[in-house]
Amino acid sequence: MATTGEKRNVILAMDGSEHSNFALEFYKRNIYHPRDKVIAVHVPEYHKLQNSPSVITADADNLSEVFKEESGRIQKNVDTIKKRLDDAGLPDAEVKIIAGKPGEAIVHASQEEQAHLIVTGTRGLGTIRRTLVAILFFII
Repeated sequence: MATTGEKRNVILAMDGSEHSNFALEFYKRNIYHPRDKVIAVHVPEYHKLQNSPSVITADADNLSEVFKEESGRIQKNVDTIKKRLDDAGLPDAEVKIIAGKPGEAIVHASQEEQAHLIVTGTRGLGTIRRTLVAILFFII
């Protein structure tokens, strides 16, 4: 672990939810150091693309439209995340968009960035549900 005088690489898992915002606030209030290099990792979910009949039927026009909608929604989430980072006093934080399963993507980003610390929220899960799906935390 980095000492007080060294730069730390910090991964913040951000999905745009209130829970990830709480994790950001907790980090800023309790852990943040001015020398930290903050990397917000966003692993988007492609709701419409995954559930679209266009994928199965290979309808190129519809598939293209669905992809544009998903890209727009993801960019809106990224813009919101950037604004929240700015509002938290972290204007130099980098936002990385990584495709894949959230746990695996967060681990990949932390290895790539040689992270000293990973901060995540609960993804909106209650106590019992968090216990049942704690595999994400075991992955990390």
